Amino acid sequence: MAAFSSQMQDALLGNDKFEKPVWNLHDALNLPKWLDASVEQRTRYETMDGNFKANGRGGDQQIALQTALWLQAHIAKFRIGAEFLDARALGADSGSGVNNTHADAADFIQGYLAWADQNLFYSGIGAEIVAGRQTLNLGSRRLIARNAMRNDINSFTGVKLRLLNYDQWQFTGFVTMPVNRYPTASADILNEVHEFDEEDTHTWFSGGFLELYNLAWGVNSEVYLYHLDEGDSIRNPTRNRRYFTPGVRFFLKPKKANFDFQTETIGQLGTVRSSTAASNGRDLEHAAWYQHADFGYTFDAPWSPRFALEYDYASGDENPNDNQDQRFDTLYGARRFEFGATGMYGAFARSNISTPGYRIAAAPRSDVQLGLSHRFYWLASARDSWTAAGLQDSSGRSGDFIGQQLELTARWDFNSSLNFETGWAHLFKGEFAKNAPSAPTVKDDVDYVYVQSQLRF
Repeated sequence: MAAFSSQMQDALLGNDKFEKPVWNLHDALNLPKWLDASVEQRTRYETMDGNFKANGRGGDQQIALQTALWLQAHIAKFRIGAEFLDARALGADSGSGVNNTHADAADFIQGYLAWADQNLFYSGIGAEIVAGRQTLNLGSRRLIARNAMRNDINSFTGVKLRLLNYDQWQFTGFVTMPVNRYPTASADILNEVHEFDEEDTHTWFSGGFLELYNLAWGVNSEVYLYHLDEGDSIRNPTRNRRYFTPGVRFFLKPKKANFDFQTETIGQLGTVRSSTAASNGRDLEHAAWYQHADFGYTFDAPWSPRFALEYDYASGDENPNDNQDQRFDTLYGARRFEFGATGMYGAFARSNISTPGYRIAAAPRSDVQLGLSHRFYWLASARDSWTAAGLQDSSGRSGDFIGQQLELTARWDFNSSLNFETGWAHLFKGEFAKNAPSAPTVKDDVDYVYVQSQLRF
């Protein structure tokens, strides 16, 4: 539902990805055909009762505002576009843990020049090149994503090449520099200090992603390899992550009266520094892996209910005192669709977890969507951290069971321009969440609630 992705036609497929908003800026302003424009505004109120983070001292609330403006001009096979984003966290206080994933005031997340040909040299293959600052969204979105619930959005500066054989395969290759969001200090963010984002010229993120359509019985596949080469700069000390991340995914899309499945296996090899401080950090050999599997069935019945079993495993560091690191790194991926609400909550990330669960989805009407998710969370390594909470017991004596999370969601599309969404998550704390060093002194469970509206035109 983001302005950029919802309003833009696919340059190679030519079809609209989503229904054209009933209220739309292009028609209202009677803009020429060569100019595309859209605005999106999202307002979300969120509140959390209790706390699970290290040294947490109770609940909090905030109003997350996100406004995006996208413009694109196209002449023949060329396009030039820009996207402006303003993301703010109102009402949060100094104890909220607000950072630059919650707010990024008045900045450009895209500014690109693109060229596309739907039939390159009459070969039947489509080709597209996009150069400049842009967002990336590939495959399952577990490693590279344009963020949806998070208040700000990852962007990259570089070149992306896309080749499409319409019935058989699609390849995407890219070489980019991640864009660092500024300011980074919580006090500056809370005071809405403005500072333009900058490319991290000391870090390169590149990769190749191949999609294979309908291998057999409707099953699709993806094979990919990403490379991250991270370096320090004056304003951005890093852990010098130098990773190769190969992966493969197989999936069968949900369909009424049919089973569906998805499996994704990801490896990660390279080196990483133990600390962002070059003076006392040491280089560690990095070898980690991640596994996802789900299996579902969609009933041919009123409300079209779908029930699915799912499991995720992301390796953790087995011994924090050796020269090896096994903690999986999700790179620039999204997590809301898998592990629950992010925003000011975000209890779980794709790192050092073992989590089975089930999910139920239903649509009482074409404009209403309901969801229920229930998952159990263990640490993959009891000596490594619960990364989203910042809790760790390197002795392992606090156990490995974090707890359970129950989430309910509902969304109503008033029309193609306006929708409303609400959700509730309850974290039932386990032994680790209660007993780990630096755990909140109040051991009560945590409740998180959000209500949001989203307007696009």
